[in-house]
Amino acid sequence: MGVPGVVPVWLLWYIAVNGPLADLGWTVREPTENDGMVPILVPIVAASGVLWWLANRFLRRWNTAAARVYWPVCALVTLVPTATLIVFS
Repeated sequence: MGVPGVVPVWLLWYIAVNGPLADLGWTVREPTENDGMVPILVPIVAASGVLWWLANRFLRRWNTAAARVYWPVCALVTLVPTATLIVFS
């Protein structure tokens, strides 16, 4: 998904930081976060997940790797743009 794939990953991280990780005391909540991100998060992450799955299902036909290798590699490669932005920011 490239750079557009950064958006759902960032949204999931934002929710995790302001929700469960803050409840555990591992992070500090954003003091101005009171809007609720779920109405924005659900359609964006769902659309991205469906597009990711459809694209990889289409590409899987021509790939000779075993499914147990192909799908985890696809998931990790999806995180490369996000990791690159984190490293170079």
